[in-house]
Amino acid sequence: MYRKSKKRRKIIIIIIVIIIAFFVLFYSLSSNRKLTAVESFFKDAATIITRGVMLPFTSLNADKDTDLTESYVIQKNLNVHLEEEIEQLRDALDLNQTLTGYDVVNATVISRNRSYWYQTLTIDKGSKDGLKKNMVAITKDGLIGKIQNVTNYSSEIKLITANDVNNKVSVSIATTTGETTAILSGYDKENNLVLISGVDSKVGINKGDVVTTSGLGGMFPRGIYIGEVETITNDKYGLSKTLGVKTNQNFNNIHYVTVLKEEKQ
Repeated sequence: MYRKSKKRRKIIIIIIVIIIAFFVLFYSLSSNRKLTAVESFFKDAATIITRGVMLPFTSLNADKDTDLTESYVIQKNLNVHLEEEIEQLRDALDLNQTLTGYDVVNATVISRNRSYWYQTLTIDKGSKDGLKKNMVAITKDGLIGKIQNVTNYSSEIKLITANDVNNKVSVSIATTTGETTAILSGYDKENNLVLISGVDSKVGINKGDVVTTSGLGGMFPRGIYIGEVETITNDKYGLSKTLGVKTNQNFNNIHYVTVLKEEKQ
């Protein structure tokens, strides 16, 4: 009886520690502030725990000829989201083959704060993997954001859907008469469109025009795909236009991301 009671207490303590670690990981007072040493420690601890739990499900297998479906079905008990996760994993691996000009790191999304769902997400790679603040995060569907906080074993990505005055991306719009630059500055959650502002009203913009990163400012490399123009709205003074851009990315359902570490020399 004593042994059972002692064992039960150990289990309770372990559960409490895990709960505390995950609470600190998910909790954020401000998505822009720098993490304290204590927060970084608990984020790393929670990341290590998550890796241990999710390892059977999220291993990035470099052998693309391996059929992962059977093992995933068994391990995830026929989860209805299984095939989609496998597809995203394979896409991440395929993306590595096309980004020959960059050193890249594939990472798994381990958490998203529901209060800031379209603001940030956390991945299971950090400074130990060579990641740094402001590195760009993408998927096969294009740009999703940049790293804003890094710990040893995890990184927090600020998404391009974040409605934040400090979260502006310089973009290029390919029109029939040439390229024009503007600013990606917001997100229309109801219509699932990223918003482009500052477009000169005299520039001819058409639905379907392609939007990519411009490379201006040095924050994002030039030419990363964002989406296509879906809506065009003139301001009340007729001086500029706001564009609604439809992306291929489902921002509600991101499992794997690729981080561009640095351009190869």
